[in-house]
Amino acid sequence: MKKYIFLIGFLMVFGCSSSQVTETEEVIEEIVVTKKPNILLIIADDMGLDATPNYSEGTIKPNMTNLQSLMNDGITFENFWSYPVCTPTRAAILTGKYGIKTDVIEVGDEISTSETSIQKYIDTNTNDEYASAMIGKWHLSVDGADALTMGIDYYAGIINGGVPSYTNWNFYENGTTTNSTEYTTTKFTDLAIDWIDKQTKPWFLWMGYNAPHTPFHLAPTNLHSQGSLPTDDASIAANPMPYYMSAIEVLDSEIGRLINSMSAEEKANTVIIFIGDNGTPNKVSQAPYGRTRAKGSLYQGGINVPLVVSGAGVTKKGSREDALIHATDIYNTVGNIAGINSSTINNSTSFYELFSGTSSNEREYVYAETTNDYTIRNNTYKLLVFSDGSEEFYNLSTDSYENTNLIGTTLSSEATKAKTALKIEADKIRM
Repeated sequence: MKKYIFLIGFLMVFGCSSSQVTETEEVIEEIVVTKKPNILLIIADDMGLDATPNYSEGTIKPNMTNLQSLMNDGITFENFWSYPVCTPTRAAILTGKYGIKTDVIEVGDEISTSETSIQKYIDTNTNDEYASAMIGKWHLSVDGADALTMGIDYYAGIINGGVPSYTNWNFYENGTTTNSTEYTTTKFTDLAIDWIDKQTKPWFLWMGYNAPHTPFHLAPTNLHSQGSLPTDDASIAANPMPYYMSAIEVLDSEIGRLINSMSAEEKANTVIIFIGDNGTPNKVSQAPYGRTRAKGSLYQGGINVPLVVSGAGVTKKGSREDALIHATDIYNTVGNIAGINSSTINNSTSFYELFSGTSSNEREYVYAETTNDYTIRNNTYKLLVFSDGSEEFYNLSTDSYENTNLIGTTLSSEATKAKTALKIEADKIRM
């Protein structure tokens, strides 16, 4: 909405025997926000720090001008933890709970529709002020209708974890599955643009792209900078990196198209949250992460992933933030954006205050798990506990990439206390 502000000035000209009033009008155009902020959550599938611009990990980086613009105008988070694979990360965002609380810990685990989704939480606490949609990857059960059962107004995309081909896949919408030959990243963006265009109230859009998840392929060449590479399977298998990068660059191009499709008012009134759901696949992971310490692992390369927040209400532009953040925290933070006054709910701690200042409710610990193993960290130390009874313990302040296991060495009193505290906190979580 454009608002026109009329300034009426009166000029008094005094003469010997008379006065004259001259009226002038000046029109100033400005964008005026008249409703609660929109919320756009963008999830990249299998994109770790080593594949993300503006992070020091990795040497081969995709060209992502739109993500870089969000970083320039917002906050880049250093210590955001996901789960090692996508399904539990998505469940953590959807419910604000650790996997051990929802029984969604691995790929293939299914969410209970009795859980209160983030969309339902917003509806209940804002008197249904927000429209909601989930577009793209579901991968939380075998039935896409479960998204609607859990309070999401509109769902369309892929039910499973991936597609056999980005241009030949099963498209689910309104209870019907059809075959699509449209490039998934472009199709999902088209759906999002159409849905946003129809909204008349504030909206929350969960944009779950499947890119750059396998299969590795050459993405549409007009949308990336990797060039015209061979498309045969042998060439891709021999060097998947540029193909992986091409999918990321198309993702960025389509994110830009989505954002730029909004009116100036809509864009100014939208908070954008970008995350990776887990680390980079091992075939394309880069140093400092080894192939066994990327996606699927509880090491940093598997769970320390990108998080960028930009847009309405984000005043710390171009900043970096080292607070501990967990995927569950998106639940409460999005609730705060929507106007719900809560600092902690379930396992979710809001980081909303960090958008414009320093949070008084920052986490002391973040936690992640697989079926058999778990890890927990504070600002300095990280403990990994494995099902065979073995442990690993790292000082991340001096050993960011977990090269020196402190178990078996003489621990300082500080380290000993920290290890004990981490174990106690993990036990509380796992009760």
